[in-house]
Amino acid sequence: MPRRGERRQVPGQRVEPVAVVGEPARVGVREVERASRRDGAVCRVDPSRFACRALAAELADEWVLYCRARALRGPDRPARAVRSFAAFADAWLAERGLDPQLVRLTGGPADLTEIIYEWEHDLRRLHPYPSKRGYELASNLLALIEQRSAREGDLPPKLAARAQAAPLFGKPAEPPPLEEFSQAERLALRDAARHDIRALERRLAAGRALMETGCDPQCGGWETMANLVWAVHQGLLDTTVLRAHLPTSPGHWPTEIRQIAGDAGAAWAPQALLAGLAAMVFPRELDLQPFRVLLLTMDECTPEELVDLAVDDVEFTDGGVRLAQTKRRAGRIRRRLHTGNPAADDGDGSTFAGEGRWDVPGLLRRLFAVTGPVRHAYPEVANWLWVAVEPSGAGRARVGGRRAEFVLSGRRLTDWITRQRRTDGRPLEITAPHDARRLRKTAKIGRVVALGGAIADLAGDDHHVEVFRRHYAHGTTAHVLAGRAVTTAQQKVFASLTRPVFTDEEAVADLTEPEVSAALGLDEETAEAMRDGQLDMGLVNCRDPYASPHTPAGSVCHVAPAMCMLCRNAVVFPSHLPRLVLLAEHIEQMRNRLTPPQWQALWGRQAAALAQLFDECAASMPAARRAAQQDRARLDLPLGMRTEYDR
Repeated sequence: MPRRGERRQVPGQRVEPVAVVGEPARVGVREVERASRRDGAVCRVDPSRFACRALAAELADEWVLYCRARALRGPDRPARAVRSFAAFADAWLAERGLDPQLVRLTGGPADLTEIIYEWEHDLRRLHPYPSKRGYELASNLLALIEQRSAREGDLPPKLAARAQAAPLFGKPAEPPPLEEFSQAERLALRDAARHDIRALERRLAAGRALMETGCDPQCGGWETMANLVWAVHQGLLDTTVLRAHLPTSPGHWPTEIRQIAGDAGAAWAPQALLAGLAAMVFPRELDLQPFRVLLLTMDECTPEELVDLAVDDVEFTDGGVRLAQTKRRAGRIRRRLHTGNPAADDGDGSTFAGEGRWDVPGLLRRLFAVTGPVRHAYPEVANWLWVAVEPSGAGRARVGGRRAEFVLSGRRLTDWITRQRRTDGRPLEITAPHDARRLRKTAKIGRVVALGGAIADLAGDDHHVEVFRRHYAHGTTAHVLAGRAVTTAQQKVFASLTRPVFTDEEAVADLTEPEVSAALGLDEETAEAMRDGQLDMGLVNCRDPYASPHTPAGSVCHVAPAMCMLCRNAVVFPSHLPRLVLLAEHIEQMRNRLTPPQWQALWGRQAAALAQLFDECAASMPAARRAAQQDRARLDLPLGMRTEYDR
């Protein structure tokens, strides 16, 4: 793992150039292109829709310059602010009988500061807490006016001062950050996604085989399933054609055709049949969710990067697949090689032509195979990877190819999750919210578990350290791992400081022997003094009372015997065990007299040290307990220990 400051930039990663700021068009509809890979995606503001068209045109010009100067990839929010304020200004001026065409940023018959004030109060009424819409609209409009004031300097002083101030109401608190999915949930989603992908491949294979046996319904008949599948693949079917050639009542349809339409009523049966026939040879948008789920939990890419993949962004190599991942918000393209995993087989023994493993290259090959018929049948979406076929239209519905964006109702991640069932038929229990960003966080936490280390290493080439700390390091799994690491380090330190040494009978008899005393860390004089009982501290022996870890160096230990079981200088003889048994009983009595936090703070560590010592000298414990029960040992605790610690 590279150290801090040694991380290199990913090869092929580059920052997209920012467009040169130019003068906007001063007449007509103002437009700003959205930073989307969708052709012709623009945001518009039309000043002619408002009575105060001169004011709206000035604000629209500032909006265009603002978006270009800041290279905004989402121009919609300031555009909404311009439209909202212009519409409110129209109503406000009309109530007071003022001419809206004379209102300008530089002056006019109305005080714009007062209009802004009233508009903000109206926003607060329309968008009450905890909505952030009012704050966003107000702050965006003030930013546009402040930009004009800084550039031209021709605004009235009152309006310029208002533009530099904050909105009347503060920004609502951010919602709590999303948690990652638990390990059990991740495995459940993985298994459900794999099951759905297998079912999709079987369904499309059966549909293609049925289509091969069909022909034009004009020649072979309209009540044959194979002919209808052939016609929908050729783009010849719509609801009008189905109504014209099939019986009016779905009850008179052939059984296999009626099963495709399901339980839809007579009015909706043709559209349901059309959708069912298309699903036999083309994937639906919801059918692509399992691929998205698996890729987001396996790969370190954002939902935005994944859904924006074009066919040209995917390059298969002998070692795997290379992806050009475009992150529009960050203005960069990452080219990453994803190698295959031979161990990631299908799990059920089935194979797939080309690459059937559940790794990134295998999933992308399967996705290409599933969506290939859509790109072939509908050239307008041939450049995109995530494509599906959906019926559209109200009166005369037809099927058509479209990009899968997973945002429409019925096609979102939550819609796919709620349709999943366990093997026993119960719904799949996944905690809400069902957000694709939680899949992304689950993958990031997997990196944390695998690598560990500092945040600078965990952020990697994908994030700045602060971004990772704010959005990913807060996860429960990351906190548990961090706490476990801290606890492990503390336990190692405490073990080195608080581990007494136990010597058996043979070691005590030979304590003055150089080899035995050296193994215990004693010199000959200390060993003799300990054997003669001169270093008995009332509970156990002590190697050096002047080198206690609990008192300043060079001073005699004044915490014995209260802290002897937590001292590295403690040496336990078998003769001390009866006293330690009495101490353990005394500590258990204190458990009934003290509150749990008090007992844990005063006696918890000593109780744990005694339990560990008793396990190590288990062979000597029966005799020690008999001696304690027969009153052959006494536990002499200082008065201060019985009063200060036991109350």
